[in-house]
Formats: sequence, C-alpha cells, structure tokens
Amino acid sequence: MNEASPAASGEDTPLAVICGGGRVPVEVLSAVRAGGRRVVAVAIRGEADAGVEAFSPVHLGWGQIGKLAAHLEREGVRDVVMIGSVSKRPEIREIVGDLGTMRRLPKILASLAGGDDSILKKIIRLFEDEGFRIVGAHEVAPALLASPGSLVGAAPRGNVLQDLRLAARAVSELGRLDIGQAAVCLGGRIIAVEGAEGTDAMLERCRDLRARGRVKGKGGVLVKCAKPGQDLRVDLPTIGPDTIDRAAEAGLAGIGIEAGRVLIADRQRTEAGAMRQGLFLVGVGQSGQLAGDDEKGPA
Repeated sequence: MNEASPAASGEDTPLAVICGGGRVPVEVLSAVRAGGRRVVAVAIRGEADAGVEAFSPVHLGWGQIGKLAAHLEREGVRDVVMIGSVSKRPEIREIVGDLGTMRRLPKILASLAGGDDSILKKIIRLFEDEGFRIVGAHEVAPALLASPGSLVGAAPRGNVLQDLRLAARAVSELGRLDIGQAAVCLGGRIIAVEGAEGTDAMLERCRDLRARGRVKGKGGVLVKCAKPGQDLRVDLPTIGPDTIDRAAEAGLAGIGIEAGRVLIADRQRTEAGAMRQGLFLVGVGQSGQLAGDDEKGPA
C-alpha cells in the first residue's frame, strides 16, 4: 500500500471510524457527517453499538485485518479514527483469519504484549505501516470534549476545591505509572484510585466503602484526566451518564474532568443527570485548577 502524501489526508477525503462499544462512536460518526465529511464506518463484530447501523458499516472481526485494509483502500481512506470500548483482548484463534491477517501476524502478536499504552502505540504503528494516519476523535469532533469551567452547578470552592486539586495530583501520579485515569478525594484524603477495572467500578467501590462505614463525612470529588503524555488518538478518557449515576450512588459532591482532553459521552443526558443528582461538573486543568484559579489556596 502506498504511503499517504500530506495532500491525501484531509477534510476532502473520507474518514474511517473503527467503532468499538458504547455510544461515543455513534456521536463521532454523527459529528463528522454533520461537518460535511464522508465517513466510512467499520463495526467491530461483537463490540459495536447498534446505533452504528445507521451509517451502513462494514462488519469485521479480529481475524479480518487484511479485509479491513483492503476495504479502506477501496474507499480512498487515509485518515482513521479508532473509538469505543473493547470488552476483551482478542484470542489467538480469533486473529488467525484471512491471508492479509496472516501476513501481518508477527506484528499483530507483538502488539498484544505489554501494558495498555504499549499496545496502543503498537496498533498505531500497524496502521501507519499500511499508509494510514491515525487521528483522534477530539480532532474531528472537538465539540464532544469538556470545556473549561463550570458545566453543571456551581464551581467547587473551599475544602471541596482542595479535594479536587489533591485528586488531580493523584491522577497525575497514576498516569505517570500507567495505572489509571481517575481518583476520588474526600476530606483531604484519597479514598480510591482507578485501576484496570475502570472508573465506574472504582466508584462502586467507593459506594461500598460508604455502606460499610469505612468512609466518614459527606461529599467527595471524582477527578478524571488524561495520563501525562497519553496518546489521545486512540485512548481518549470519557465520562457519561453511567459515571454520573455511579458518582451519585457513591455520595460524591461532584466531578472534575480535564478540559479539552476528556470526552463527555451523550452530553445532554450526562449534564441533565448531574443536575438531577445535584452533582457539580467542571472542566479543569491537568493539575486541577479552575479558570482563573491561582492554586494558592481555597477561594
């Protein structure tokens, strides 16, 4: 496959969206189409949301990477977005498929080794070796990202603001070690950090800690940020309606998300849910600062 020239990639060429699970791929497809660019939808079999069907996707399994490359080439695609959740890593038997996949098998197997960041970087390299350019959902659908400042409710102040800042610092350390993207702080104490289980499961742990009386006091703040140096093209942190529900069940006061680097899925439902549950939702800097916040102390 020929390398894409700079002129070959851009808004005058079709954009492929490889769709994993959840509603976010549908929102990205809709945003790109609304912007006037032709989209080529690819639904990962067993993962993609039913809403992707409105975009006449081609359905491909893990063992059809050769067919995927050929399909994108026929469609004139050079720019590719990879978005959505993947419930499990593919097994070897799922990968051994068409001849195109077999030819690429050594590189595919190599991509399955290592931590999450390592895997994502190797997947990007696989596509780049085929002449494609991986672009992020935030580049083609920036309106889906959190904006700075208060999104729902009043901005946090005083001790709540201090908790938000401490949680943000904890997330920065987690990210540096490639552990997680979120943490919960209450009363100047980190009570939960995100691991491989994800944000929603972490919030369920917080709920259980309260139920068992292991956490004292009201409130608490969830902060979710991108990891330092995180490649947002293929690993864009996201919150959605389920995050709001889990935060409310955990008794939290609100949520801080990194502005410009965290995507809000199903934004209308997410913000309406936060309003209904009495949670604040605020876009913050990576260190937890609010717009105009000098980080010298509580406002």
